[in-house]
Amino acid sequence: MPNDDFLAVLDFGSQYAHLIAKRIRHFGVYTEIFPPSIDTDRLEAAKGIILSGGPASVFAEDVPAFNPEILNLSQPTLGLCYGHQLMAKHFGGSVANTGQGEFGKASLRQLNPSPLWKDVADNSQVWMSHQDSVTELPQGFQVIGETIAGSLAALQHKERPLFSLQFHPEVTDTLAGTQILSNFVELCKAHPSWSMERFIEQTKNELQQQVGEHNVLMFLSGGVDSSVAFALLNEALSKERVLGLFIDNGFLRLNETEQILQRYEQLGYDNVVGRDYSEAFLEAIAGEVDPQRKRHQVGNTFLAVRGKLLEELKLNPDEWLLGQGTLYPDIIESGGTEHAKVIKSHHNRVDAIQDLIAKGQVVEPLKELYKDEVRRVGDLLGLPKEIVWRHPFPGPGLSINVLCSREDTILQPEHKKTLDTLHQYLPPTQASLLPVRSVGVQGDQRTYTEPAVLLGPTDWEWLENNSIRLTNQVRAINRVVAYLPLQPTEQLPNWRARRAFCDKPRLDLLRAAEAHVSETFANHGWLGRIFQLLVILLPISQDGHQDSIVLRPVISEDVMTARFAPVDWQVLHELLPQLYALDGIDSVFFDITHKPPATFGWE
Repeated sequence: MPNDDFLAVLDFGSQYAHLIAKRIRHFGVYTEIFPPSIDTDRLEAAKGIILSGGPASVFAEDVPAFNPEILNLSQPTLGLCYGHQLMAKHFGGSVANTGQGEFGKASLRQLNPSPLWKDVADNSQVWMSHQDSVTELPQGFQVIGETIAGSLAALQHKERPLFSLQFHPEVTDTLAGTQILSNFVELCKAHPSWSMERFIEQTKNELQQQVGEHNVLMFLSGGVDSSVAFALLNEALSKERVLGLFIDNGFLRLNETEQILQRYEQLGYDNVVGRDYSEAFLEAIAGEVDPQRKRHQVGNTFLAVRGKLLEELKLNPDEWLLGQGTLYPDIIESGGTEHAKVIKSHHNRVDAIQDLIAKGQVVEPLKELYKDEVRRVGDLLGLPKEIVWRHPFPGPGLSINVLCSREDTILQPEHKKTLDTLHQYLPPTQASLLPVRSVGVQGDQRTYTEPAVLLGPTDWEWLENNSIRLTNQVRAINRVVAYLPLQPTEQLPNWRARRAFCDKPRLDLLRAAEAHVSETFANHGWLGRIFQLLVILLPISQDGHQDSIVLRPVISEDVMTARFAPVDWQVLHELLPQLYALDGIDSVFFDITHKPPATFGWE
């Protein structure tokens, strides 16, 4: 750790713990993450302390080990989400599961003055992700803000520099979050000394030390993460010691292989080779239904074809380390910190790769960064905008956008309770459940449930409000979609799932649909206004023999949180006939869920 001023973040397993550190770094202040059980003497030099959120309940038996003496230190201390609840409980307050969580957008009403509210407007939008709530005020504290009338959403000690917030100021969807954190850093009186330029120089030195006399074989996807990592490796080690491998795994979009290889050639990277291993990847996931299993199979196949290439080029495996463009969200969503829950496994974190990491045989220059930071590094390294601002496209590609089913099913009777609760808010003609499950993240924990489907007006405010209301009030719902029929209808149809796997015909169907969506969005300027455009293929239809499409355009900065993109309705009206004209497409949906409670993708 540098000898500069720093802030300490205690990681209770939150999906956002490292994001807190990143936000503080944006102010130029170095930030280090520690386990919450750390000895207080290691925190004495910190200018301030932040307690992160986490997936546990403070009154559960398996809570993360915490050193309570930390709360006796004199530095300014800020508790967030789980940290808010932990601080309240420590000082004599009460925490309970009231049966009503909050996920996504909320409005913060300021009740008392606070240094945290400097230059923060009242009734500002904040972002929530919690089931438990502080229900009784801790001794010596006062309430400084609420999100629901009577909620204890923001607290501060009357005499000591102790603050706690139920919401997440570190996410961009808390509109004044940057100002709130800046106000806290100002209280800490930490001097700025950190920058992305400094990160690049430090990382080059670290790469030279880590790689030593070895070379690096780098997996390339054509996206910003692997391209920036590749550029950084080339600068640190020289092109003679770095080899880029672009693999056509059969999961790419239409004409993507040719476009990516041509782009690398235009950039002067003559140390890139391309190979078509699509048959091996398709064979590896044939008959697979479980999303986690599919990801693991894809990751293991990447390693297998790496071995094939080394053999083909007559390269000594002992002389070549594996390079990956892994980012911190990949690690945290894979349960990569001590108390974090697995939200979804990433192909770059399968067991075989974890074994290589343990042996020091994997090089990941960007593993501490988020997407927006990687783009800044790419800019500083001189990469062109078409790479730096390319939409994210993970290594497993379209394979994780093709949902699978082992048998023909309809919505099961055990979901009657969820449906009954759903219909307390909207009638059966307007709301139902789809007979397919998708992954979500609620209170930093993974959920896997059937999404709700709504039939409503072409009114984004109505759809968003109902999506937020349902995911907050109905625990078994983590995702909501809007049904977009080709012709107006007054009643939701019934859908059934069919037996279907991720094979070439379904991938080709998704490729065709994705091409229509991307072209239409591009023609209307929407591709540049969103962070990522996902098109999902579902094995459901009204006749039980076709597939359906979900449109999932999202607005985000760093992947950790997101809002669905309210695309102009005229764009969708132009697009729908193209999608319904595709042979094999029965229905089209639009995902109207923020993150949290839903993830970007469905698997």
